[in-house]
Amino acid sequence: MTPSPIRRTAALMACAALAAVSPANAQLFWSPPDLTTPPITGAEPAGGINLPGATPAELQAGLVWHLRAALNVAALQCDFEPTLLTTSNYNGMLAHHRVELGSSFTTLANYFKRVGGPVAGQKQFDQYGTRTYSSYSAVQSQLNFCQVAGKIGRDAIFAPRGSLYQVAANSIGELRRAMVPAGERVYGNPAYGYVAKLPPLDPKCWKKGVLAKKCVPLWEAEKAR
Repeated sequence: MTPSPIRRTAALMACAALAAVSPANAQLFWSPPDLTTPPITGAEPAGGINLPGATPAELQAGLVWHLRAALNVAALQCDFEPTLLTTSNYNGMLAHHRVELGSSFTTLANYFKRVGGPVAGQKQFDQYGTRTYSSYSAVQSQLNFCQVAGKIGRDAIFAPRGSLYQVAANSIGELRRAMVPAGERVYGNPAYGYVAKLPPLDPKCWKKGVLAKKCVPLWEAEKAR
């Protein structure tokens, strides 16, 4: 028997309720540190926008361009964890915010022409773009950076057109904090009382990568301390 529309609606509402009370775990299966920061305008030195004498509109364009660069780097560096969707989020952002991204590019180009002249300004703009992309290479803190970039990429594709600068203002500080190596909140935090214990490293305790039975009691005693 085909369920009635009312029953189908009730079933869908029940599923939605279960999803609401059971938030999904982070894709990387760890407890990342809290890296959230207040929104920035782009004028703050810690934001890394670095546009001396820029107008508010030019700073806004710088924020957008930094967000684009960060999510582009994430699309390249974070593909080891496909569930973060860094590549599809980045491509979706490019399509959804095409107009605002193009406007930001033009505004930044005009800024450098204004402060450096037509010829030198173009060269400075090219150098600025290279420095911007390089500044988001996160080899030493890849897990934090990728986790944050995945979340922000999702925010970007759901933001209304014309408001990408707001996503950038809210997230550039967090992306910058994610560049600094930091342990996760449970196993890397002494307050939780967890201390990693290494197995015996004596070569006599290992054969073909397997811990010898005679050394197991030594490791168990060490873990119990």
